[in-house]
Amino acid sequence: MPSLWARTRTTLEMIKWEHSVFALPFALTAVLLAAEGLPEWRRILPGKLAWILVAMVGARSSAMAFNRWADAELDAANPRTKMRAIPAGLLTREFVLGFALLTAMVFVAAAAELNRLTLLLSPLALAVLWGYSYLKRVTRWSHLGLGLALGLAPTAAWIAVRGSLDARILVLTAAVTLWAGGFDVLYACQDFEHDRAAGLHSLPQAMGIAAAFRAAQIMHFLMFALLIWFGRLFHFHAFGELGIVAVLLLLGYEHSLISPGDLRRMNAAFFTMNGVIAMVFLGFVAGDLWVRYWR
Repeated sequence: MPSLWARTRTTLEMIKWEHSVFALPFALTAVLLAAEGLPEWRRILPGKLAWILVAMVGARSSAMAFNRWADAELDAANPRTKMRAIPAGLLTREFVLGFALLTAMVFVAAAAELNRLTLLLSPLALAVLWGYSYLKRVTRWSHLGLGLALGLAPTAAWIAVRGSLDARILVLTAAVTLWAGGFDVLYACQDFEHDRAAGLHSLPQAMGIAAAFRAAQIMHFLMFALLIWFGRLFHFHAFGELGIVAVLLLLGYEHSLISPGDLRRMNAAFFTMNGVIAMVFLGFVAGDLWVRYWR
């Protein structure tokens, strides 16, 4: 039992369970918007929400485990990541790959419980979630692959509730893709020397750290512009519009925490602030819908 508990703790650390807060609030935002106007929303939403959460846990766990399996040798050669579970000998590659496959099956099973379209699209989602691990071997734009892996969450949640795709929700997917891609650019600045030596591709490695910071700023500005468009498509009122402004201010604060010459507060900028941004946006959209519903 102690060994099983230790392995469970190591697995949860490996998949960074606490970072689920990045994509989940945007998925829940899509759930709220998709449920609006459905006459049977009170009846169907609890069950839909439960299976959406199971699907997201399965998908994200599988993606993170597969990434650790695919990057095991790279992690072992990188001073920043050499103490991760596989290079440190805490978990075997076979165990991690088995965990990735098991959680992928959980994801597909949950997709099957939601509706036919989510089941049909689940292999495509897994291809994106697993495929982004290999992009840094071939393109400097690998950050957008990670962004898309998170950005699929709101579109997938919408389809889970409605059983069909509304093109408007793709605007939120594009916004989340640029948001996550931008902060991954900043995070990759920590591995500038290693990526160059190992022949891996990233914007910092290709453009230099200062130029990569500017690229991340452009991505986050475009995210803000897309959120404005998204708010208009869904007829946001005061609360929703304030949420978009709050995202802009928080992004500005995130960028103020680090600079090309000082990456010491990267964890605060990357982990803490991005979680706050996602939760704040969800809170304001929920408030907007609540006021609209009870008006």
